[in-house]
Amino acid sequence: MNKKIFETLEYQKVKDKLKPYLTSDNGKQELANLEPMVNQDQIQRALTETLDGADAYRLKGGIPIARLANISPQMKRLEIGATLSGLELSQVTKMLRTTQDVLNFFKKLQEEKIEFRTLYTTVDKLQALPEISKRLMKSIEGDGHITNEASDKLFGIRNRISSTESEIRAKMDGYTRGKDAKYLSDSIITMRDGRYVIPVMAQYRSHFGGVVHDQSASGQTMYIEPQAVMELNNRLRQNQVEEKTEEERILTELSESLIPYREDLLNNAKILGHLDFINAKARYAAEIKATEPTISEQNQVHFRQARHPLVDPKKIVPNDIDLGEDYKALIITGPNTGGKTITLKTFGLLQLMAQSGLFIPVSENSQMGIFTEIFADIGDEQSIEQNLSTFSSHMDNIVKILDQIDERSLVLFDELGGGTDPKEGAALAIAILDRVGSSGSYVMATTHYPELKAYGYNRPETMNASMEFDTESLEPTYKLLVGIPGSSNAFDIATRLGIEPGVIMQARSLIDQDSQYLSAMIADLSARQKEAADRAAKLKVEVAEAESLHKDLANEYQKLRNSKDQYLEKAKLEANKLVEDTEEKTDVIIKRLRKMEMQGGAAIKENQLIDSKSELNALHQAPNLKKNRVLQRAKTKQALKPNDDVMVTSYGQRGSLLRQTDKKHWEVQMGIIKMKVPTDEIEKLAPEKEQPQKNHTTIRRSSSSVKPTLDLRGKRYEEAMTEVDRYVDSALLAGYPMVTIVHGKGTGALRKGITEYLQRNRQVKHFEYAAPNAGGNGATVVQFK
Repeated sequence: MNKKIFETLEYQKVKDKLKPYLTSDNGKQELANLEPMVNQDQIQRALTETLDGADAYRLKGGIPIARLANISPQMKRLEIGATLSGLELSQVTKMLRTTQDVLNFFKKLQEEKIEFRTLYTTVDKLQALPEISKRLMKSIEGDGHITNEASDKLFGIRNRISSTESEIRAKMDGYTRGKDAKYLSDSIITMRDGRYVIPVMAQYRSHFGGVVHDQSASGQTMYIEPQAVMELNNRLRQNQVEEKTEEERILTELSESLIPYREDLLNNAKILGHLDFINAKARYAAEIKATEPTISEQNQVHFRQARHPLVDPKKIVPNDIDLGEDYKALIITGPNTGGKTITLKTFGLLQLMAQSGLFIPVSENSQMGIFTEIFADIGDEQSIEQNLSTFSSHMDNIVKILDQIDERSLVLFDELGGGTDPKEGAALAIAILDRVGSSGSYVMATTHYPELKAYGYNRPETMNASMEFDTESLEPTYKLLVGIPGSSNAFDIATRLGIEPGVIMQARSLIDQDSQYLSAMIADLSARQKEAADRAAKLKVEVAEAESLHKDLANEYQKLRNSKDQYLEKAKLEANKLVEDTEEKTDVIIKRLRKMEMQGGAAIKENQLIDSKSELNALHQAPNLKKNRVLQRAKTKQALKPNDDVMVTSYGQRGSLLRQTDKKHWEVQMGIIKMKVPTDEIEKLAPEKEQPQKNHTTIRRSSSSVKPTLDLRGKRYEEAMTEVDRYVDSALLAGYPMVTIVHGKGTGALRKGITEYLQRNRQVKHFEYAAPNAGGNGATVVQFK
């Protein structure tokens, strides 16, 4: 696509709006290379990625991408066998750590069943490289410093250096604080040429012996290395040389270990940069309240409530802009300062953004087209003076445009034909529009010429439009009116400003009859359009109120039905309670009667007892199982089979299943009686068994006194480790599955101590550093078993 359109429509300013949201060099490079696309699949993928990014931003605050440098130069140096510096290795380390953070982030999203359309596929291409990552993170700090854990030899050398420095300082302190302090110009210990020295007054230079390494500008102070510490300084220097040699060896070893993974590292950096770019697109979309447009295969553009992304939304009037379905040419007429040019620029810029995979500030269900080229001839419509050179410049630009357009081009003309004689300019504008139409291109044009108002009526696939003007307030409303050509309103404005009526009448008489008729027609159309718009707005409010009222009525009706069901269920339960109490009393009576019978009383028939109890069970009200999902699930789990112990609900008797006579009936043995019973009157009972021994279970309850985060910043090492041990025990007792320990970065001693403690604790299932946006390696997240 031609580069001039980017400058004309201020496309670069939109790209600049995304820069603050980028954190990686690769993401910034992808933004720098961003241009509109013409392939539908590529555009759709880019829009879908933006939608995924918007979902991630809405649900989790975005993808955790740290500030990452471009590692391509480092990988090129590895290719030629160079050794990377500590800082360069730290940049690679940070990229690998971010890779792991991103993989963990999306793993948790998958566990939460959060769906994405493209992001999971993109993230699957990342390579974690755990062994290399672990080695680098153990050896290199964020500022490129090599840690003591990089090698045992380095650890020993640095211990010797520390010990030697302590000895030197102890001896030097004897000079600065003892009886020899009077020979010093200042009671301090400093360094010259990497060796510890003291500032001695010149007249006492021989008092301490040793070597003079420097003197003050006045010559009154000599910086002397005393004879007593020369051997210690020599030893320190030797250890420092060994340290430097070991550090270089470690850097070489680490660099060589990365060589086999150059392509994986470059690929990781590229993917992270792309994810960072998706993050930026999503955050910018949220900032300007943008939405995803659908792509029209017929190249029909429907922007609903379109807004210019670079204009304050409080100062812009959104407009519906259509092109391509009913008409391919839109001619916007009317006076200056009405908003014609900003409408033109809004349409073109939104199309560029959409073809770049960016969301655009329009209402939902908006639709975009795909243009292989977008051309524009847009000048300063506020310019008062236009001369031949301006006209020539416009014509030169238009000639180039006409040579390149085709049926997939979009052309934007501002004040077409301006800068020359009105009659000639209007004729030229009509001829240019005809030429664009014959090529099948899409066109939007603004103009002052009244001749083009009739053009919109006479040409096929062409539509007139104008920017609304309030003659009462003499102010433009900036609303686009499609189907109505613009009117200058000059006579109305002049009248309201106080021009004499005679002057106005004379001016009207100078306008030909056709022009007056056209102006009257436009005024009538504008009035009718405004009336229709007012009615539509009123109807919209009334429909909204009716829908709200209907919704409220539906809610209240549902509440009433729910209350009815609840009261009915409550009544049934109360009735059942009475029946159950009665059943218990009945069982007692029946047992008493049987006992009497066994003792020689009158014979009582079994079927008479069952019939009596059946009449009592008929009073039982069955709860509404349709509303009780728990009971429904329990009932579906009852799989009946022969020899099962069951309860026959219609008789209130226990029995045993003998056989299934058909799909809906079973033969049941109840005491000495065999009966055919419907399946829905049978409830399966658990087999009777010995009462199991009760186990005592300890239930963990979360305690409000234990917080899920422990902050150790500012505390001494011993105090902090004691508090960690106590806190972990309290968190386990409180039942927390996961806690966060904030230890800060500092020297790394506390972080190392906490890591070793967690490795020893058998109750710890897993621990890792927090996400970059939650503290990074300054905090550790601990999961318990």
